[in-house]
Amino acid sequence: MINPGFEQDATGWNFTSGTGVATNRPHGGAKLIYLDAGAGKKVSQTKTVSATGSYDFSAWISAGGTGGTFVVRVNGSPVGAVALPSRSGYARYTVSRVALRSGDTLEIAFESGEGWINADDVMVSPAAPADPVVTSSNPKIVEIFDWSKHKANSWVQLNGTEGRLNVDEGNPSGTDSGVYAPSYWAGYSHRSGYYSRDMVHQVAGAAVLGLNRENKTMLRSFAASATAEHKYFPVWAFNFDAKTYLSIDYKSPTNYVREVPAAFELVEKANKAYRWSGDCAYIDDEAFWNFYRHATDEFINLHDGAKPNSVAEGTGNGIFAGSASYNEADDEHLAEAGDAISSQYQAYLAMSALATDKGDKELATRFSQKAADLKSYFNSTWSGNGSGSQMVRGYTVDGQALTGWGKENSWFMPMKQIIAPGARNSAYLDFIDQQAGGSGVPDNIEAITYLPDTFFAHERNDTAWKWMQHVYDRRDEQHPVSKQGTNGDYPEVSYTLVSQTVEGLMGVAPNAPSHALTTQSRLPTGTDWVQIKDMRIGRNTFALRHDGATKSTLTNTAGPDKYTWEARFPGDHDTIEVNGKSHKADTKVVNGVTYAYVTVTIAPGATATAKVR
Repeated sequence: MINPGFEQDATGWNFTSGTGVATNRPHGGAKLIYLDAGAGKKVSQTKTVSATGSYDFSAWISAGGTGGTFVVRVNGSPVGAVALPSRSGYARYTVSRVALRSGDTLEIAFESGEGWINADDVMVSPAAPADPVVTSSNPKIVEIFDWSKHKANSWVQLNGTEGRLNVDEGNPSGTDSGVYAPSYWAGYSHRSGYYSRDMVHQVAGAAVLGLNRENKTMLRSFAASATAEHKYFPVWAFNFDAKTYLSIDYKSPTNYVREVPAAFELVEKANKAYRWSGDCAYIDDEAFWNFYRHATDEFINLHDGAKPNSVAEGTGNGIFAGSASYNEADDEHLAEAGDAISSQYQAYLAMSALATDKGDKELATRFSQKAADLKSYFNSTWSGNGSGSQMVRGYTVDGQALTGWGKENSWFMPMKQIIAPGARNSAYLDFIDQQAGGSGVPDNIEAITYLPDTFFAHERNDTAWKWMQHVYDRRDEQHPVSKQGTNGDYPEVSYTLVSQTVEGLMGVAPNAPSHALTTQSRLPTGTDWVQIKDMRIGRNTFALRHDGATKSTLTNTAGPDKYTWEARFPGDHDTIEVNGKSHKADTKVVNGVTYAYVTVTIAPGATATAKVR
């Protein structure tokens, strides 16, 4: 696309009368286009397609009235259009999955309506490799998933695009240009890069859409940045070239944003990306493997001074000096935080799983034991003796234990399952739901996106579904950061709703390297069934249907590999029926919950149905 931000004035675009380039209120850079009110006005770009593919076309648009249109035409015929609402602030609109063939004539156009229209920052994204389709007896589940998968895909960068670097609210034109790598937006949409905290929370949703190349590129950039010079902290944010650090957050090797939980979450979510993709680079690439080892060893030793206990610490001096928590409230001066210690626990578990697949049994056993020891220490000592609001969620640099509501350093503890199952855990989940639903609700929508994950992790399916709807229903509200646009235009919102549908409601746990997956229904009350097609794990594609909590059907739709399916059901059942035949059920306890399960091998093209009575 030529001149997508209109910084070269009219270059590449066609303007009718009553339209033009302006400088009064750009979304990004210094310029935008406008269309005056009234019919018949149009700004468009037409080009001959050079490569066959499927693409998304997005733009930031505001309008003083209804009737305007953002439209894409192929060979003169409309293939997708968005009817623009009256909205004075910018929001992002997308025409999704436009199929193009080499030689087609493509037109992207903004067409006038009853009020003025401003538009800026047009973006072309490759359509995601996977296009999963969800159907359900509950239309809200379908609505949420359809919206979120289209919105999430619209944030994907087209590999090889020439784009601006170091764009931020204080530097809207950036400092330079570069070639963008396979990546997607993760963080504020008015900055030209992706953030570690956001990205790790988006990994699973991206994997559901088949964005495995993007996940690997972005995760590897963070892994490679965690050098000895940085004391094994990963850099906080990268430009979309996946090479240069985003300048607003990086001033020097000793003066850049860094937060302790991110180092550990990157280990955990690299393992997650590996389980979805089956890509052996996650265990064979030295940049990844060295990062895992440093993050779970030297990193902890280097940042364990104020309260020596083999728990990684922050400095208590703000995000540019190293924060202990994702909750960036500087007035608490935290040395250790609930989100950091619980993320460290999950990093140990991930390291054990990765070492197992690498064939290092001794290392796998060692980190499994380190995880168990850390969880024991947390529950016996670190978290204190209190329950609910009296549970410890952090320690200050002078050793003071903090209780009460800490947002991220509260809800991460049950989300990462470091709290032992039982009464204290249940009370703390009640406390989180009460606080987040009352005076403690975070102002920013991206913080609330963690709550469904928190409650799904403990089989509180109705509460998790409540928070999914809460996030979705506020998608059109203005984000508290005005340049960000609407809540729904914060990328984390759409990606997490995708993963919360598949990993949360449908209980999918993939293990592509082992050609295996586990499922369990987590449907909310009143939902009879849900189904997903074109769910990609490794080299295969699956369809999965849950009927209530008692019947699941899996089809190995396409691909070269047989898969082992663990069909899991809550409760203690003696038998599970598979394809009409009774089988003795096995049982296991996971995080305090008893499940019955059966293991079935499903060849490509085969279907199996498992159910309990």
